[in-house]
Amino acid sequence: MTAARSVRLLALGAALAGAALTAQAQAVLRVTAIPDESPTELARKFEPLGKYLEAKLGMKVEWTPVTDYAAAVETLVNKKVDLAWFGGFTFVQANVRSGGKVIPLVQRAEDEKFRSVFITDAASGITKLDDLKGKTLSFGSASSTSGHLMPRSYLLAAKINPDADLKRVSFSGAHDATIAAVASGKVDAGALNISVWEKFVADKKVDPAVVKVFYTTPGYYDYNWSVHADMPAALREKIAAAFLALESAPGGKEILALQRASRFIPTKADNYNGIKGAAEQAGLLK
Repeated sequence: MTAARSVRLLALGAALAGAALTAQAQAVLRVTAIPDESPTELARKFEPLGKYLEAKLGMKVEWTPVTDYAAAVETLVNKKVDLAWFGGFTFVQANVRSGGKVIPLVQRAEDEKFRSVFITDAASGITKLDDLKGKTLSFGSASSTSGHLMPRSYLLAAKINPDADLKRVSFSGAHDATIAAVASGKVDAGALNISVWEKFVADKKVDPAVVKVFYTTPGYYDYNWSVHADMPAALREKIAAAFLALESAPGGKEILALQRASRFIPTKADNYNGIKGAAEQAGLLK
């Protein structure tokens, strides 16, 4: 065997080994989500979806919880996970942070016109946004679209500066924690995701006669499932197709109900230009 042929064989062997390692690594789809609810609730909601994706994709699906919104952004930007559930603002952050390499695949039909609600104790005397002046208010996470960015933008549009006109602004970290803060009297009012509020009311975890909604925002684009652009196109297409097929899949209605979705639809980065503009105007996009 000549030296040149030996080198070629070694190179071929290394390439095959590398391909095998890549295939082995991609045999697991690592999934995460912004922690906008408690860890146990997120894991409960994801379990049947994860099993469905395993069956559809023919690969193991692994849930990877993160501690905060920033960690969800960084894990996908740095390709430590393959698929992430983002709010509109966290998607924009990831897209900007990655130089456009984080792309949205699908969103719930509800996310085309998502809304936030402002809530208060029914006995507080707060009936409109202007009544918040001099009061205490809890947002969710600082990086939350529906729990901070968009509620803040609508306050600013109403000529209310949360940092100057309110007595105190705090951040609960999650939508369910915001409800708890208002219900316990820790704050006068809170802003959160409408679907979490409606789920709490439906499950009788909050009494709307005691804690009430006093303002609902106009609609805006919000949540989506995103991937890194370096993911093979064939896998991206399979993931998107799996979500789009949920509506008619066996057990799909139950999975969709857990995701608070009627169905999933395709989405694109341009849908979130309004979120990006709101974040820039509020000085929240770095």
